[in-house]
Amino acid sequence: MPQFLHAHATHPDAHLALALAGAQIEAQRAALGPRSRWQPSIGWLYLTEAYVDAADSLLTEAQQRWPGVQWLGASGVGVCASGVEYFDEPALSLMLADLPAEQFHLFSGRQPLGHWPAALAQLHGDPNNSDLQALITDLAGHVSSGYVFGGLAAGRKQAIHIADGVWHGGLSGVAFGAGIGISSRVSQGCQALGATRRISACEGQWLTELDGQPALDCLLQDLALPLPTAGGDLREAVPRLRRCLAGLSEPQQGTARRSDYGAEVTVRHLMGIDPARRAVAVGEQLHVGQLLSFCERNPEAARRDLLRICTELRDEAEDRAALASNGSSPIAGALYISCAGRGGSHFGAPSAELQWIRHALGDVPLTGFFAAGEIAHDKLYGYTGVLTVFLKHH
Repeated sequence: MPQFLHAHATHPDAHLALALAGAQIEAQRAALGPRSRWQPSIGWLYLTEAYVDAADSLLTEAQQRWPGVQWLGASGVGVCASGVEYFDEPALSLMLADLPAEQFHLFSGRQPLGHWPAALAQLHGDPNNSDLQALITDLAGHVSSGYVFGGLAAGRKQAIHIADGVWHGGLSGVAFGAGIGISSRVSQGCQALGATRRISACEGQWLTELDGQPALDCLLQDLALPLPTAGGDLREAVPRLRRCLAGLSEPQQGTARRSDYGAEVTVRHLMGIDPARRAVAVGEQLHVGQLLSFCERNPEAARRDLLRICTELRDEAEDRAALASNGSSPIAGALYISCAGRGGSHFGAPSAELQWIRHALGDVPLTGFFAAGEIAHDKLYGYTGVLTVFLKHH
């Protein structure tokens, strides 16, 4: 069964942080016992922006410390590990595993996926690429499950992603074969403010009508704000409008009028309003027939949904595993990619999000980062968390 080891560290010097993490890995390796033949083959390395300038040399050092390991990762505004996050500070988080080399394949602009028989894939990408959704959809079509997961590199000034090299632009990642046991879920972070409506008129990103009613009127109704024709002043509504978002889904994905979102909903920013046309601009190309509900970020809804997916993943792992008599976790390791807007104090306390995951899954090795966008199924999400677990038994 695969063995995962993980470590994390913060230090003003990036290479000293890697040395601290390396010492943690070697201590865990020694704890496996003298008979252990653990030889890592794949590693994940996530960095905060403070270390981006050192990314090339950090990757070189990691390759020298652990020969034969293929590395992937990305930069984020924060990185995470089991029960802890580092946000807006110099830090790194890494994880190593001894997966069979024939069961995974790293890809990038220099080394494409090609016809490698992938069951699913993890992606990292550049948030400034205008063709991201098309690239994600294309890659999802190349894996047998149709499922890809991951996130967009993040940084306030610069962002990079890693796949046995440091990359800017495009996508990179790793494809997994059917012999690796992996389960993954999306956790939403927003809650609908009102009804789910059908887009009945739109022009590009401009939403003009919902269920035959002016889009701006529907938005103000959901926010319990007065219409301008009734004496309201939109300037007073601007602070509330700035917090509002739009949740989009397709009709065939269901029309349940619920406040909690599922994976079928993608959340996008509102870009502006046009009072004269009673229209609302959404950060997405729209089409007639789509379903839309206005929403806001909601920490309680996010916490509830995160615990739901943790429970589902744990139950699935237990169902698929022949549990050891000592009751050890059936999960070998985990990856968590969360929206940059969920990190820090959003959940009321530092590291609260990662502590909930550890409480629900147990103290399993985990690494990840806070991204500029999250990837799951064949979509680019926002304000979500994507949790993926590797199973001990498959």
